[in-house]
Amino acid sequence: MRGTKIALGVGAAVPLLFLAVFFAWPVAAIIGLGLGESGVGAVLADSQTWELVAFTLGQAAASTVVALLAGLPVAYLLARCAVRGRGFVRLIVTIPFVLPTLVVGMAFRSLLGDSGVIAIVLANAFFNVAVVARTVGGLWANLDLRAEDAARALGASRWRAFTSVTLPALAPAIGSALAVVFLFCATSFGVVLVLGGSEYRTLETEIYLRTVQLLDLPGAAALSLVQLVAVVGALLAGAIARRRRETALALRRSAETARRPEGAEWVVVGAALTVVVLLLLPVFSLIVQSLSTRDGWSLAGYTALAGDAAESTLGVSGLAAAVNSLRTAFDATLLAMFLGVLAAVVLSQLRRRRGRLAEAMDMALMLPLGVSAVTVGFGYLVTMDSLPGDLRSSPVLVPFAQALVVMPLIIRTVLPVLRAIDDRLRQAAATLGASPLRVWREVDLPFAGRSLLAAAGFGYVVALGEFGATSFLVRPDAPTLPVAVSRLISRPGELNVQMAYASCVLLMIVTVAAVALVERVRVGSEALGEF
Repeated sequence: MRGTKIALGVGAAVPLLFLAVFFAWPVAAIIGLGLGESGVGAVLADSQTWELVAFTLGQAAASTVVALLAGLPVAYLLARCAVRGRGFVRLIVTIPFVLPTLVVGMAFRSLLGDSGVIAIVLANAFFNVAVVARTVGGLWANLDLRAEDAARALGASRWRAFTSVTLPALAPAIGSALAVVFLFCATSFGVVLVLGGSEYRTLETEIYLRTVQLLDLPGAAALSLVQLVAVVGALLAGAIARRRRETALALRRSAETARRPEGAEWVVVGAALTVVVLLLLPVFSLIVQSLSTRDGWSLAGYTALAGDAAESTLGVSGLAAAVNSLRTAFDATLLAMFLGVLAAVVLSQLRRRRGRLAEAMDMALMLPLGVSAVTVGFGYLVTMDSLPGDLRSSPVLVPFAQALVVMPLIIRTVLPVLRAIDDRLRQAAATLGASPLRVWREVDLPFAGRSLLAAAGFGYVVALGEFGATSFLVRPDAPTLPVAVSRLISRPGELNVQMAYASCVLLMIVTVAAVALVERVRVGSEALGEF
């Protein structure tokens, strides 16, 4: 027992120490800068700040509603309908969530042009339909059909049975999904940067503008503090809703509930398939735009990306930028897997011994998911000069920042699988003399192996497309593909735009391949976690 406690203590200390140095310290520095003289007080007194807050919250709320309306039919199809092609639907719905935000912005730019608020709302909803479908669908698949059938037998219509029986049972999952989607939409960066331009700005893009272009560090820090308050509130609401969802799942485990649709249920299936088709439209539009020029169809963007044209604009070739992206994402995924799996193992053990301590640690580890990546990147610029070697110019900061974004997703992917393992198997192995490390190797690893592969693939594509913190930290001579896209679209000329679209297509191909791999190794219907 003493050895187990020491192992858990060391296991908890490693990810928490990384979180303290590379997340809590930079964010605390931003808060301190914002509270300084002429900081938060001046910003709060400026009417423009509240216009930014209103637009940020308004577009996030509208995007959340659209994502909910689009995601519920898909959740029903995945959870309750035994029809062919469910795996393909799950794949198509998941792809937008892990696409780089700049790619999503460029896709909607190619589809809708400069449509302002409408394009921003639809793009953010497109990005988050998967959260609704997977979060709500996970609980829906485990609801007992007998309660709804009993209501129908007593004369209730399908709609009344849904609103009076099913919908209240789904409330924990819907609340969890709404909190997470609102959080992602409120901190959306790449989408607003591409589609909003100079006319529509959120707190996230304004922080970036004040830091990079205006050099107004106190003002940017004050806006980061305002955003942090809203984000932490949404994160707390999401944690409460997620706990209610986990309790509901634990109480309602049942047999397979999917069955062939009947009657009006086909209308819901049709609505879900319509959503899937609409999700494919921006993807196809992006591909078409990458091949279209004023002179007709052409591969000019792809060929220029690998040649001198890209080097004259970016300082490096497109191939070099792609290699930088792949290498940085690989390093970030390795670091995030080490920290995330270690944290998941500790959390799965602490929950059985000290539930409150496990909840506090889980909440702390989820904070990077909600706090703006732009704020974290900005915080690195303020603090990292205090460490030996002045890490602000070091290439290691980029994978560190990306690992912070990826680590919470890995925890949420692996932790449900570890918690589902029967603890009696671990106890039997320990009784036979196995050490904690051997118990993990002989018991946990065989059960969690597939989810670990899925978490690695999922984390890799998220790191590959990270833009918020990377845009602050990447060196000018070593841009990643998302940063290269940002530079290309800011330059005039048709060829630069074509290269930007070609870069987006390349990122999308890698993302689709990784998501397809994740779906092939997934465990159960929704065992890969909340996202």
